[in-house]
Amino acid sequence: MDELRNTSAATAPAATASVTTAPAAPAHAAAGAGVPATVGGRTSISEQAVAKVAAVAARAVPGVFSLGNTPGRALGAVRDAVGGTNATSGVHVEVGEREAAVDVSLVAVYGNSLTVVANNVRAAVYGAVEELVGLSVVEVNVEITDVHLPSEPTGTAPVGGAKAV
Repeated sequence: MDELRNTSAATAPAATASVTTAPAAPAHAAAGAGVPATVGGRTSISEQAVAKVAAVAARAVPGVFSLGNTPGRALGAVRDAVGGTNATSGVHVEVGEREAAVDVSLVAVYGNSLTVVANNVRAAVYGAVEELVGLSVVEVNVEITDVHLPSEPTGTAPVGGAKAV
């Protein structure tokens, strides 16, 4: 694996082509698509950005109640009550120049196969980071720290549809 930095997110998004009915912008004005390969420059994406992409993908998976662990959920409820937010809670990313490793800890909804939830989270994070960030994902480790029971107080709103899969 390329040299990894130990923190929470970084690297470059894949360029995408778009179709427009307006006249095309000159090559020097294009933002990604259509820029000649000879144009030099460096793209840098923060580890925070990569972690957010991974967190959004993980939260969208059915059967995921929240990201992070039980104490983190309680702290998150307090943070939400006072207007703060931590969009990457429960996600840790190590990023190299071309590769990334992602660790996700989550609370699953009772009634779901935990292995199915973990595999679906792994696939969603892998796809999102590779497609949106442009890094090769070498691993996505998933830790299920708790199972949310329907009778438990929520502390935070369920994510990912919070339905059994």
